[in-house]
Amino acid sequence: MTQSPSDDLSLRRAIAGLRRLSPGLTATIGGVAVAVAINRWLPMVSTLTIAVLLGVLAGGLLPTTTRDGLRWATRVLLRLGVVLLGLQLAAHEVFGLGVGMVAAVVATVVLAFLGTLTLGRLLRVSPGLRLMVATGFSICGASAIAAMDSVTRSDEEDVATAITLVTLYGSLAIAAVPLVGSRLGLPAEQLGAWAGLSVHEVAQVVAAASPAGAAAVGIAVVVKLTRVVLLAPIVAGVGMRQRRHRGDTGQSPPVVPLFVVGFLALIALRSTGIVPAQVLSASQVVTTMLFAGALFGLGSAVRLPALLRTGRRGLVLGSLSSLLIALLGLGALALVG
Repeated sequence: MTQSPSDDLSLRRAIAGLRRLSPGLTATIGGVAVAVAINRWLPMVSTLTIAVLLGVLAGGLLPTTTRDGLRWATRVLLRLGVVLLGLQLAAHEVFGLGVGMVAAVVATVVLAFLGTLTLGRLLRVSPGLRLMVATGFSICGASAIAAMDSVTRSDEEDVATAITLVTLYGSLAIAAVPLVGSRLGLPAEQLGAWAGLSVHEVAQVVAAASPAGAAAVGIAVVVKLTRVVLLAPIVAGVGMRQRRHRGDTGQSPPVVPLFVVGFLALIALRSTGIVPAQVLSASQVVTTMLFAGALFGLGSAVRLPALLRTGRRGLVLGSLSSLLIALLGLGALALVG
């Protein structure tokens, strides 16, 4: 059976596209491999943190031929990672926290999101950057920033800067949360809940709660993933607001991106209890690899000299937002009891 001219043209375009992306994809795979190797040597530093730092260090050294592939990897891998993140949470785990704790999670996320936007406005941080920081710091770091970017079409530099800030302040929280928690005399489970309420990335939450033991880690992860569920309504709310401001429908991004729908669908699937434990375990590893590849790509877009010149207000916003969510988390725990 002979190929039609249109089939032949499509094949040639696909091959040309693969060739164009392959240098960046190769760099991404190499960055993830190095990040995993360093994490095995220094397990106290998460693979995701290492990946974004490697990207920042390598960004200025990589040839221009890698840019298209790195950009593609950043966009696609982050979205796939968000979808798979849904397999890490079942509805009954959220309900198991109790009404008080769920209310504490919702209040902390909403107040941190709105409070960070207000702080950013007072500091005269650009609208795009303050929205990205508010999203990443209040919900779930890089994955939340990627989801919000899909409905706002933010500037690439704002996205990369927000990812850098989430990585920086989330890494600092790994040491700060157990230190401050022990000084405050928080029991293990309360320290874990505080880590889940206030630390940015899932991996950072685990690292922050680990010194308090397995029970602290368990509640920290469930509280954190409950924050992640709020990604969908907040992104949808901002998406609808963006549509109203643009006053159009044809050119606007979707109110809820397809990958956020996929994230919710996998939460529902996990909640049925039919997903084998081996699949859940493997999905955690794959999710980490996807996020590591995406963060390497995002890190490679960061130019440190430009960040140091223009990002001082962002650094201040990041520190104030981190302090705000930490205080809100402590206040919510005090009210819940």
